[in-house]
Amino acid sequence: MCAIVGFCDSTCCSAEVELEHTALGMASALRHRGPDDHGAWADDAAGVALGHRRLAILDLTREGHQPMRSEDERYVLVFNGEIYNFKSLREELEQRGHVFRGYSDTEAMLAAFCEWGLLAALERFAGMFAFALWDRQNRRLHLVRDRAGEKPLYYGWSGGVFVFGSELKALQAHPRWRVEINRGALALLLRYGCIPAPHCIYENIYKLSPGCVLTLNQSHIRARQLPEPAPYWSAPTVAAAGAAQPFDGAAEEAGEQLRALLLHAVRQQMVADVPLGAFLSGGIDSSLVVALMQAQSRRPIKTFSIGFQQEKFNEAPFAKNVAALLGTDHTELYVQDEDLRQVIPKLSRIYDEPFADPSQIPTALLCRLAGAHVKVSLSGDAGDELFGGYSGYRKAQRLWRAIRRIPQPLRGQLARGLKSFSGAGLEAGFVSGRARRLFNRLSNLADVLPAPSDRALYRLLMSPHREPRAWLKDGSEPPTRFETISTWDALPELLQRMTCLDFVSYLPDDILVKVDRAAMSVSLETRIPLLDHRIVEFAFRLPVAFKQKGNTGKWLLRQILYQYVPRALVDRPKKGFAAPIAGWLRGPMRDWAEDLLDETRLRQEGFFDDREVRARWQEHLSRKRDWSPGLWHTLMFQAWLDEQKTRPDSDLEGGDMSSLSSMQHSTSGQSADTSAQSKSGDCVEPARESEACQVSIQK
Repeated sequence: MCAIVGFCDSTCCSAEVELEHTALGMASALRHRGPDDHGAWADDAAGVALGHRRLAILDLTREGHQPMRSEDERYVLVFNGEIYNFKSLREELEQRGHVFRGYSDTEAMLAAFCEWGLLAALERFAGMFAFALWDRQNRRLHLVRDRAGEKPLYYGWSGGVFVFGSELKALQAHPRWRVEINRGALALLLRYGCIPAPHCIYENIYKLSPGCVLTLNQSHIRARQLPEPAPYWSAPTVAAAGAAQPFDGAAEEAGEQLRALLLHAVRQQMVADVPLGAFLSGGIDSSLVVALMQAQSRRPIKTFSIGFQQEKFNEAPFAKNVAALLGTDHTELYVQDEDLRQVIPKLSRIYDEPFADPSQIPTALLCRLAGAHVKVSLSGDAGDELFGGYSGYRKAQRLWRAIRRIPQPLRGQLARGLKSFSGAGLEAGFVSGRARRLFNRLSNLADVLPAPSDRALYRLLMSPHREPRAWLKDGSEPPTRFETISTWDALPELLQRMTCLDFVSYLPDDILVKVDRAAMSVSLETRIPLLDHRIVEFAFRLPVAFKQKGNTGKWLLRQILYQYVPRALVDRPKKGFAAPIAGWLRGPMRDWAEDLLDETRLRQEGFFDDREVRARWQEHLSRKRDWSPGLWHTLMFQAWLDEQKTRPDSDLEGGDMSSLSSMQHSTSGQSADTSAQSKSGDCVEPARESEACQVSIQK
């Protein structure tokens, strides 16, 4: 696990040593991702420089140093991630005559490129990665991201220079960095709590989408053009193929095949030359990963969990029981107000780009806890997306079956009536107890009733904040995978459609961002066995009946887990890895939030409608309505903007933030908003949210 950076400047006349110095400056902004080593390499004739920060996990010697050149000197590579099957690749390459100096997966990758070429090598890789490969022979730069999007990679043009890196901090550290806020991306942030790829908070900067290769040749660099990224692996294509040729065996046979794949993936991902552990929530996915780890370990696995004082959010007792049964070396931390006061001011620095999934708070605390004991931690993420675990999937199925029978015009009339009735009830002062919950649910139902299709319905359910434009001064939402995914109608069942869409959007844009940034902020590597592409491809072949039975999701995963853990220990309603944001904003976070939502400040910055935001803030404080999703999304942008304005020069490593004052007034020029929603937001109830209208991301 490391950090990669670099740039291409066709107009540059600097010597290699100067180019390397700039690349090292960019890399030093990401030293938290790689505290163990650093390096740079440059080609002054091409104006190309690569930089690297290393978190040493495998081959701790100098033979793992990057940037690394291939044995024939054709390729230069900077690599972030792990290739889990590098040992078998190495054996095959040795048989073909390749000679290795060290034992790193990076060296095996370079030999694979020499032997098979880039695309054929990618087909053989099992792992998580983002890398930059400079082809000295063809004078081409390849940027590549792993299939699921575990590792991040930003890129784009700034100040006439093509820049790229694992985080935006690195791009900001280039001397010719110039910035403008992308208001379309801000609108997406306000709706979803994250900014979906390929969009970025900055204009002309993008995220490389999962499973894609971006190749720049000299003509692209000279003309300052960006070619379209090319997919080498596509989850929608895999999902469509799996639906067309589903697994046709019995459930027991499917369970045995899946168990074998899981055991293999976990075993490969336990390989490390440093201390290793696992996150444990006590839920299905993390319990299964830990059970498979412990079954293949001679010593107790180190496990870590986070607890809350509020019982309805607290899963720590369940994790503790599972840990005791499996015999792990378990550590837990209960979140206190002081923990909040310490971590919240750091969130904008940790997440680099505005990010507003409230479970980022316990995730950051969990990673800090684990990072004090181990250098690698396995996680149970992706089980919900692959095996139909989210309760929102069942909610969407029930809702669509009900509302699709009502004629569209009548649905619109019902929605307007419900919205008026619920709004009047809340305004009349019914702000607590059963009446408040009833009016909020009626308001939520009014939001989704007019949905013209199951895709539109799911988009509304997956939007924690459904009317971003009402809060913004300016900015329309650009298209995302919700609007553009081509296989939605090709998949026969709604559950297949929703899980596929979540796999290519919510998972990489929210869940994986949340875990990667939090872990790397404390130099902790995280690994996700369920994202082994062989498991992903098998999961997409499974019939819906193997994933969902009645109101129970992840059915097949549960059958495997029951071989290690009794049903009574894990069969319970989902709590989710939640954070009680609504209450925290009225309590320990109130002063912090009040400062960021100051009316004069909002007006001067010019991004938000100050009157709208202040009105919602006062309603939230008075408990009239729960506006925590929209408020949290707004607060995370405000905190991020504060961070950008006050970044110390020593951390920028040569970055130029002098144009930040102009960020407040730039516009995105993006396409018009793709949908017009009714003005709502009272107790928004996205499908991943708890019944109490707290923001809850379920795992």
